[in-house]
Amino acid sequence: MTPSTTFADRTVALFGLGGSGLATALSLKAGGARVIACDDNPARMEAARQQGIETGDLRQAEWNDFAALILAPGVPLTHPAPHWTVDLARGADVPVIGDIELFCRERAATSPDAPFVAITGTNGKSTTTALIAHVLASAGRDVQMGGNIGTAILSLAPPSPDRVHVIELSSFQIDLTPSLSPTLGVLLNLTPDHLDRHGDMAHYAAIKERLVTGAAHAIVGVDDEFCRAIADRRAGPLTRVHVSRGHGGEAGEGPGILARNGVVIDGRRAPPEPVADLFGIGSLRGAHNWQNAAIAYAVASALGVSPDAFAAALASFPGLPHRMEEVGRRGPVLFINDSKATNADSTEKALSAFQHVHWILGGKPKEGGIASLAPYFPRVAHAYLIGAATEDFAAALDGHVPFSRCGTLAAAVAEAAAAAATDAKADPVVLLSPACASYDQFRSFEDRGDQFRTLVQALPGLRPPGA
Repeated sequence: MTPSTTFADRTVALFGLGGSGLATALSLKAGGARVIACDDNPARMEAARQQGIETGDLRQAEWNDFAALILAPGVPLTHPAPHWTVDLARGADVPVIGDIELFCRERAATSPDAPFVAITGTNGKSTTTALIAHVLASAGRDVQMGGNIGTAILSLAPPSPDRVHVIELSSFQIDLTPSLSPTLGVLLNLTPDHLDRHGDMAHYAAIKERLVTGAAHAIVGVDDEFCRAIADRRAGPLTRVHVSRGHGGEAGEGPGILARNGVVIDGRRAPPEPVADLFGIGSLRGAHNWQNAAIAYAVASALGVSPDAFAAALASFPGLPHRMEEVGRRGPVLFINDSKATNADSTEKALSAFQHVHWILGGKPKEGGIASLAPYFPRVAHAYLIGAATEDFAAALDGHVPFSRCGTLAAAVAEAAAAAATDAKADPVVLLSPACASYDQFRSFEDRGDQFRTLVQALPGLRPPGA
C-alpha cells in the first residue's frame, strides 16, 4: 500500500467504494486522514464499515469541513451531468480529485525522482502497459503495475527512486488528476470514445493531452491526426512513434521510433537501427501491436534498457487475456479470444491481423455497427452471429459475407470449429471479436471471453498455446 499522507489530520469526503475506492479510503486512513465514505450501493457501504472505514450520507454532510472530495473515476464529473457530490463540492469550493492525484501528491512529497510511467490512449493501453512492465521486470527492475489495469494505484508499493511505477490511465482518471506529472507520459492513439462522458472529441482529446503536457518526457504515437497535432504542440522533450507498412510514410514525422512491417526500428540512430523483429510472437501480432511494441521500446530505452534486452523480453511476453489471446490450435485451426473488442475500431485490429477468418461477433450493439469493417469482409470465410445485434449485423453482412444466426456463444463455437476444421484454405482462424458490448448475454467482456475459452478448451484434440 501507498499511504496518502498529504491529507494527514484533515477530513476528506470519498464517493465510490468499488475496488479502487476502497483502496483509496484505506490509503487515506493509513496516511492519517479522516475519511467520510459514501456509495449508492448499501452493500459496499457495509463492506467499507467492516474494514474500519467511516461512512456517512454526504448529502447531509457539512461540506465546509472537507479538504477534498475523492471521486471514483466511474462517477460522472462533467457529462452528461455532474454527479450530485460534485455539485455539492463545487458549491463549497472543495477540490474534486481522484486516487491518481493522491499518488502524484505523495510522490511529489516523498520521492519526486521516483520513475513514473503513465500510459493512455483510446486503444492498446492495457497491452502496452503490461508489455512495458514485462520488459522492465525482465531487465531486473522493481516494477509496480496498476491503475486502470489490475491493481489500484494506492494498493501498490510506495514510490521510490529504485522502483518504477507503470500505470495505465483512462480519460476519467486523468480528468481527476490536476497535478499529473509523470517521468514518461505515453499517448498511443486517439479515436472517438466515451463521448457521453466528455461531450465531444475536442474535450476528450484535450483531457488525454494533459498526460503528455505534464510529463518530463512525452512519447506520442503519431498515426492519427489528433495525436499528430498534440505532438506538434509539445514544447518539451518528445519521442514520436510511427507505424508504417513499408510504403514510406515516415517522412516528415521527424526522428523517432518506427515500426515497419513488424520490425521495431530506432530512427534516432544514424543510420536507423532495427532493434526487434515481432515475427512469430503470437501475443504481438497485428499492426496495432507493432505500435504497442515500438512505444514499449521508446519507454524501455529511456529507462536504460538495452536493445538486446528489450528484444529478448518480447519473446516471452504472454499477452493479456481477452486481447488477441491464443487459446490453442486444433489441427491447422487457431482459436483467438478477442472478447475485449467491444467496438468496430477494436475488431478492425483483429481482422487486419489474419487472412482467413471464421468470425464470431455480436452482442449489445454500439453506434455505427460494423459498417466500417467492410474493407475486411473479403478476409471472412463465414460469420457466426450471437446476441442482440444479430439482425443488424446480418443486414450489414448480407451479400458480402456468408453468415449463420447462432444465437448463443456455445452454438457459434461449435459451428465455427466444425467449419474451420474442413476449410481448405491455409491457416484458418476462429476469431471471437464481437464488436459489441457483452451485457446482453454476459456479465462483462471478461465473462464472455472466459466462456469462449472454456468452450474451445473442451474441443477434442485441442493443443494449448506453444505446444
